[in-house]
Amino acid sequence: MRLELNGEPVEVRATTLAELVEEQGYPPRAVATALDGVFVPVPCRAATTLTDGVKVEVLSPMQGG
Repeated sequence: MRLELNGEPVEVRATTLAELVEEQGYPPRAVATALDGVFVPVPCRAATTLTDGVKVEVLSPMQGG
């Protein structure tokens, strides 16, 4: 499946958001995720299916001020 991950086109095997986070090597509990601009909490990722062309954002929290 082809989708956009953090603004870059990628080809993935994952069919759910949880699988994508794991496939891409992100620590699941340490990142925030959004699908087409809508926040997806950790407990909902396994039930969130991916489709061709979807836009996914995976963000790590940053410290600073």
